[in-house]
Amino acid sequence: MNNNSPAGTSATRWWILAFLSVMLFGNYYVYDAIGPLADTLQKSLNFSDTQIGALNAIYSLPNIFMVLIGGLLVDRYGAGRVALWTTGICLLGALLTAARGDFFTMASGRLLFGVGAETMIVATTAALAMWFRSSHLALAMALNISVARGGSYMADVSPVWARSLYEQGWQEPLMLAAAMAALSFVAAILYWAREHKGLPPALAADGGPPERIVWRDVLRFDRSYWYIVALCVLFYSVIFPFRSTFAIKYFQHAHDLPLEDAATINSYVFLAAVFVTPIFGALVDRIGRRGLFMVFGSLLLPLSFVALMATDWGLWVTSVLLGISFSLIPAVLWPAVALIVPAARLGTAYGLMTMIQAIGLTGANLIAGKLNDIGGAGADNPAGYLGMLMFFGLTALLAFVFAVLLLRRERGPNGHGLETARHTDAKPVPGPV
Repeated sequence: MNNNSPAGTSATRWWILAFLSVMLFGNYYVYDAIGPLADTLQKSLNFSDTQIGALNAIYSLPNIFMVLIGGLLVDRYGAGRVALWTTGICLLGALLTAARGDFFTMASGRLLFGVGAETMIVATTAALAMWFRSSHLALAMALNISVARGGSYMADVSPVWARSLYEQGWQEPLMLAAAMAALSFVAAILYWAREHKGLPPALAADGGPPERIVWRDVLRFDRSYWYIVALCVLFYSVIFPFRSTFAIKYFQHAHDLPLEDAATINSYVFLAAVFVTPIFGALVDRIGRRGLFMVFGSLLLPLSFVALMATDWGLWVTSVLLGISFSLIPAVLWPAVALIVPAARLGTAYGLMTMIQAIGLTGANLIAGKLNDIGGAGADNPAGYLGMLMFFGLTALLAFVFAVLLLRRERGPNGHGLETARHTDAKPVPGPV
């Protein structure tokens, strides 16, 4: 097959989805490997909460610069090639994180993992958008992220199913995470080999990748795109720093749960998302109403933190609320970008969005860790976590504001039709990109 010809049979597309999903499964497992170890790192290696927060914050740090460049590279060289490069970098980073028990080495490994991980996510998201833009895009992205959330769930409950590794210390669980990174790398090889046989249909229809990187495209996206970016940043800045860094430790200290129970409760965030995300994806493909869906989700986000601070609801309820809210990001917002931005610029669009997310993730992890240290949060002072919870609650409330702005924009004369169903459109709505 000619390397510039489309290769978009139905069977091919679903195999593509399988490869990309396994890639994200390994990626998400490695990212979430720190949360279950937070208490162990503090007790065994004398890490402070600021240092523990930094292990995830430093993951996001390089993406303030790298993911935009990575998105431009996806547009120029193809998603398969960039995914292969970046999953290799992720594997090296995961191995380095597990190599030694000093903060500098572990932080260096997380930094290297971060260099590859978010650009790899940009590549997989752009690839899905190009293979599925003509139909079933929201469902495909929802299924993709459901498998990825399975990686997060498996990392959360790893103290249960891999208990023997946790009993040996901090290193063995991180080596298990490195094995998951190796699985991701194998899936990237398989996807690259398949993409090498022919371009995704949407990209072939647009005439193939651009001949050069166009930096000014970064500033030309529509207002709806920027509202979508703001929502993604705020959701990520709340859910990942809380759920992936501090939630398990908070449940242990503030609610007297053993590690296994705290990890299980926390896993309900992504267990709920695994099942709910495809449902939202199928609904969005059928009825649209993306802005309205996001208003609903952005109400659940602050409600979950109000419940933690001011009610006696079961912890599992707040975790499920977070999971339902977060499931709307891949089912609603990520596919919406593909309806606004031309296929040849999707890498740039997703890269820019991920770059700004990285700024939010870095800042939120550091702020939350610092608030815990200032409040003296710990097993002897669970009230010290209140500042962190208030910070996340207020950030979640701001997301609601942007959801309303997106809904008003899309119901106005300059919207992109995100409030209507989009089954078969292979082109974005006409207008500024």
